[in-house]
Amino acid sequence: MRMILAVAAVLYSASAFAQADKPPMVGDKPLVQVKPKGTKAGTKEAAAKPAAAPKGKPQSIAVRLQACLELDDGTKDRLNCYDAIIPPTPKPKPAKAKGYADCRFLKEEDERLACFNGFAESIPKLPKS
Repeated sequence: MRMILAVAAVLYSASAFAQADKPPMVGDKPLVQVKPKGTKAGTKEAAAKPAAAPKGKPQSIAVRLQACLELDDGTKDRLNCYDAIIPPTPKPKPAKAKGYADCRFLKEEDERLACFNGFAESIPKLPKS
């Protein structure tokens, strides 16, 4: 009976000594980092994070291309809208475009604009829900 009490006392005291004030460290960083739910806007962590994305579903490329159709036809603004979605990477001798992604290879702005317009206008409009 004494032996059981002695073993129990040793085990409980060992677990009490194992607890420390500081969290376990990996190198110079704590092993587990728990962040509070409510962070203030003035803290360093909040300032380091980029602005949150707008709520809702991210729009598909087709919807964004159709949004460019609302700008005046044949203008630099519409081409800039298309180029923001699909950045241009001109090739010296591009093949005929088979899809809207192939329009980025055209070097001339007028050709690229006409190519994007053709594909953007042929995309069926999705119902807004």
